Amino acid sequence: MALVMTSPAFDRLCVVLVSTRNPLNIGAAARAMCNFGFQHLRVVHPYDAAFREARSAVGASRLLEEAEEYLSVADAVADCTLVVGTTAAGNRQLMHPLYILEDGAAIILEELLRPRGDMRRVAILFGPEKPGLSNDDLSHCHWLMHVPTGDEQRSMNLGQAVAVCLYELARNTSVTAPSDFSPSPASAEELERMTVALLNALHSSGYMGTPSAEDKEASVRRLVRRMNLSSADTSLWLGMLRQILWKLRSKE
Repeated sequence: MALVMTSPAFDRLCVVLVSTRNPLNIGAAARAMCNFGFQHLRVVHPYDAAFREARSAVGASRLLEEAEEYLSVADAVADCTLVVGTTAAGNRQLMHPLYILEDGAAIILEELLRPRGDMRRVAILFGPEKPGLSNDDLSHCHWLMHVPTGDEQRSMNLGQAVAVCLYELARNTSVTAPSDFSPSPASAEELERMTVALLNALHSSGYMGTPSAEDKEASVRRLVRRMNLSSADTSLWLGMLRQILWKLRSKE
């Protein structure tokens, strides 16, 4: 059955700006969100504490005033069941699945329309203007999305990137709602608890005791998110891992 995209579905999407350096870019992103009907802005460790006064947020002052501020990406996406990172790609080695905007937007829209009684959210992450999202930021993402651009200038202005991504979501005024009622997917917070338990068990077993432990931790985070676990599965895994960790520590 074809459904018209409604505000409740839009209301489940969060735009997350990570370590933004220029408050004017936060204002431009807020304005773009208002243009296309999205209302939830989250900022992680912005460089300028006065970003809420950005003059570039024409017509979006209320959205900017209500923006939620977080100290970490993990906290900002804790209630989200799908976390998508944006990247200019280029020559950077990426360890996540990568979709062009058109394909990625279709997946996001499907998730936004999926029946969820608990209103868990979808997050799109945008990194700081020059370096983009760090590998640690990306480790919290399920997959990545990029806007195809010319070779001479692959990266986009932050405000432009937010506007283009949201336009691609908003222009699909008619989409097909998923007919299946699959189990509720695990939130980012649930996946993080499971990841921490798994990492603790791996450290206790000696598996992580190498110079490349940091790289291994990022690989474990990506692995957990590729598993597409449900909330119930995550709870089961967490219980098993805690028991394993208790056994390992009792023998130390």
